Amino acid sequence: MGRKKHIINNAMSRREMLSVCKGGFGALAFTSLYGKVKAADKSLQDPKTILSQLGQVPDYAPKAKNVIFLYMDGGPSQVDTFDYKPRLEAENGEDPRKKFKVEKTQFGNIGKILKSPWDFKQYGDCGMYVSDLFPHIATCVDDIALIKSMTSKFPEHTNANYFLHTGSGLQGRPSMGSWINYGLGSDNQNIPGYVVLDGGLIPVGGLDNFSSGFLPASYQASVLKANENPVANINPTEKAKGLQEKKLSFIKQMDESLLGSIGQEDAVESAISNYELAYRMQTSIPELTEFKQESKATLDLYGFNAKYPQTRAYAAQCLMARRLVERGVRFIELTCPRVGGDRWDQHSGLKEGHENNARAVDQPIAGLLKDLKSRGLLEETLVVWTGEFGRTPFAQGKNGRDHNPQAFSMWMAGAGIKGGVQFGKTDDYGYKVVENKVDIHDMHATILHLLGVNHEKLRFRFGGRDIRLTDVHGHVIHDILS
Repeated sequence: MGRKKHIINNAMSRREMLSVCKGGFGALAFTSLYGKVKAADKSLQDPKTILSQLGQVPDYAPKAKNVIFLYMDGGPSQVDTFDYKPRLEAENGEDPRKKFKVEKTQFGNIGKILKSPWDFKQYGDCGMYVSDLFPHIATCVDDIALIKSMTSKFPEHTNANYFLHTGSGLQGRPSMGSWINYGLGSDNQNIPGYVVLDGGLIPVGGLDNFSSGFLPASYQASVLKANENPVANINPTEKAKGLQEKKLSFIKQMDESLLGSIGQEDAVESAISNYELAYRMQTSIPELTEFKQESKATLDLYGFNAKYPQTRAYAAQCLMARRLVERGVRFIELTCPRVGGDRWDQHSGLKEGHENNARAVDQPIAGLLKDLKSRGLLEETLVVWTGEFGRTPFAQGKNGRDHNPQAFSMWMAGAGIKGGVQFGKTDDYGYKVVENKVDIHDMHATILHLLGVNHEKLRFRFGGRDIRLTDVHGHVIHDILS
């Protein structure tokens, strides 16, 4: 009994200790949230030093500090955007089964070979073909590395989205933004290191595309909107600042008391971190959307004066992405705006659907690339454009295209990327890859490489084994690197 009484007394002592030392928990939460290191010491701003804190000293200098991930939700058609196939024009309306082996499609409504409704032209010094869907992005091709040989393992949206975002087709794995935030931390104390800008369409599969999975909860994405109220309740309701501080102090004290009772618990520690971060965000986040600070020329470049309202909406996302990069946010993903029809998922109405989606994003993306370049930010910012898979070169029904995970196009620009190059090749119909096949694991490995992270070394112990974003796969696509 004496032994048990002694333990109880010690437990009471710990609670008393927590009351006295509660300020230290904020520092612990802060350390957890920001990737175990922070730039209070200038020496820690060097990416090599940051990686060394994690036991990962690379053999190469990182080219990128930040990533802007332009997610084209639904799967744009490669043969209507960047992969020009004259044979589709020559054989338009013919039976695809007489030309090549037609694989099973999701809906099985296989129509005739369908030429692109848009003309293709060559642009830039590199002579890259781009369809009339993207007249603005076409002016940036000399800064773009186009990959025509991307593939996915999944033919339907949910699993393909998980695969694109997390490296696994199953729900519950950490997203690449979480892995990057975990590995590198953030350069800003007042804004999350991983931000998703919600344009109105959350991908199929939901917020699990942006989850931290089994990584600490503080590494998951923070979803913001690119308008005057980017986060709900960002403005305090208390009239007196001191009243809010007292409430937060009480909540913090209660959380710390719980930690003292149950020991280290990620959910509680992350809650403490998130409360503290939310408090700091009340001053930093509203300033992000004060676009009046920008010149008229900059606003016009992005498309703030466009007639199409979805162009203006996506322009705000792209400009906010640049402002987040300027403030040291590590990973920013942009989701697509609502255009009145479907996302880039045209099982019917291909012409109208793809034109509406392209009209929304074309000018803002080109404006983002040009603005980053003019400010010297493109040299340290990696911009990635992709969907989760491609489309068939034959029609679904009469005027749509079904899912095609066997070939699609994506591009990268910016830090460490060799502009004006094209990598990989599809067959004459744009149906299957015939040269330099790559997949999502290779894309992830390349993004991490440009950030100075060896994808084989960035690991987290879970379920009895070391797990990484690329699993046991992935090769860096060196041919597109400068």
